[in-house]
Amino acid sequence: MAHDLHDPPVLEPGTLRILPLGGIGEVGRNMTVFEIDGKLLVVDAGVLFPEETQPGVDLILPDFEPIKHRLDDVLAIVLTHGHEDHIGAVPYLLRMRADIPIIGSTLTLALIEAKLKEHRIQPFTHTVKEGQSEKLGPFTVDFLAVNHSIPDALAVVIQTAGGTVLHTGDFKMDQLPLDDRITDLRAIAHWGEKGVDLALTDSTNADVPGFTALERDIGPVLENVIARAPRRVIVASFSSHVHRVQQVLDAAHANGRQVALMGRSMVRNMTIAADLGFLRVPEGILIDHKKAANLPDDKIVYMSTGSQGEPMAVLARMANLEHQIEIGDGDTVILASSLIPGNENAVYRVINGLMKLGAKVVHKGTARVHVSGHASAGELLYFYNVLRPKNVMPVHGEQRHLVANADLAKATGVPEQNVLVTENGTVVDLRDGVARVAGQIDIGFVYVDGSTVGEITDADLKDRRILAEEGFISIFVAMDAQTGKVVVGPEIHARGFAPDESIFDDVKPQIIKALSEAAANGTRDTHAFSQVVRRTVGRWVNTQHRRRPMIVPVVIEA
Repeated sequence: MAHDLHDPPVLEPGTLRILPLGGIGEVGRNMTVFEIDGKLLVVDAGVLFPEETQPGVDLILPDFEPIKHRLDDVLAIVLTHGHEDHIGAVPYLLRMRADIPIIGSTLTLALIEAKLKEHRIQPFTHTVKEGQSEKLGPFTVDFLAVNHSIPDALAVVIQTAGGTVLHTGDFKMDQLPLDDRITDLRAIAHWGEKGVDLALTDSTNADVPGFTALERDIGPVLENVIARAPRRVIVASFSSHVHRVQQVLDAAHANGRQVALMGRSMVRNMTIAADLGFLRVPEGILIDHKKAANLPDDKIVYMSTGSQGEPMAVLARMANLEHQIEIGDGDTVILASSLIPGNENAVYRVINGLMKLGAKVVHKGTARVHVSGHASAGELLYFYNVLRPKNVMPVHGEQRHLVANADLAKATGVPEQNVLVTENGTVVDLRDGVARVAGQIDIGFVYVDGSTVGEITDADLKDRRILAEEGFISIFVAMDAQTGKVVVGPEIHARGFAPDESIFDDVKPQIIKALSEAAANGTRDTHAFSQVVRRTVGRWVNTQHRRRPMIVPVVIEA
């Protein structure tokens, strides 16, 4: 639901304010700010990956604007787990104030430290684990174990004078997880007994009925696919999915194959996971990808990813024969990752390309080679029944996910007026067990494009889309401003519009005529003349060719 734009009132002492800066109405750039008595606590700071309608953009950040002038009041950034959509924006936040302490679990901090090293930032970190409690000014923060598609994930309970909030982070309830670390239902029940005023709950799979399948079910399927593969096997997964890599290592080992990790982020993350004991690497199983080419085809598994955690990037290059691994007859490609909403067409295009080259492609539509890291509807119902929160605010999901999650909360008995479906920038105030929307601030997209952050606007992206879809026409004219007589030109150049520039012969006399009429009517300014040129060419292109290209007129005085 859209909230009217109005700034929230000044925050009263003893009231807890919750402000999501990203992650609501979208899957990505998760970031929530908690404020009480003049102090701020940030939970997660992630990135969102761009869509096809955002050409040239590398990453999208949360909008830091509402807290920019208050960075000295930020006590810490608490990270729930090590995925890009929860930690990717931390370097950009620390560029504004480098000494904000970062709190998280062992693996999460190791991943963010490696990322910050690339940004040449030396962070202040503090490691926590489930069962631990930390006092941060007016906030007391407790940490609970939850399982997800990356190890060492945490939910956080934030106790303040204004009330107690449980933020699940990303979670599911795998009852037989590979690392035997289950989502701590006993701790959730314990907090339920003590009383939770507001639950911020992961909504990603709220519209999926039943229960998320077990990670454990995947191992045997992978082993079976690899056992039957006649030649090379290429597995694509997210670069932080330690459990999935573990299953591939185990399945390869069982079939007498060695594994080559492909992609810088994959190598970096798995080295960290192995060093910390989250990944068990069987002796002699890993091989450098340069040496892998010397092995027989039936003795190798390539484990690959894309640089942005986008496995399709590498596979797309393979499908287009632009990768060092040339896919051919008898190769097996396993897509061990989820389809990000909106990406389906691109994925099927890559699958078709790989099959054309003779590969067998196995994906979650044809075999159980991936399960989600998020709780489905059945698990969320359990969660609400165990926790019994007074108020619920669904987070982490598109609109359809948030609404589905809200409906589940209501079904378990949370009163309708206590379930808040919000959007980024919706200000929620909590006091005496009552959570209410106190205002809505305008939140924008902050685009990272190469080395620029926040310089690119929506108008620039619109220009890029026009350039991509409609082409570009430039017109150069030198004229005598007094008489309106054209001295040189009009010279017309087009890109992405038509193969032959002779089609512009029709419009040139129209431009000359329009300029002389404008001069006769008293126009003397080159800017005004260039607008005349733009209108003339625009009208002609639209009526004759049904196109709306970008038109750039240059008029100078001779």
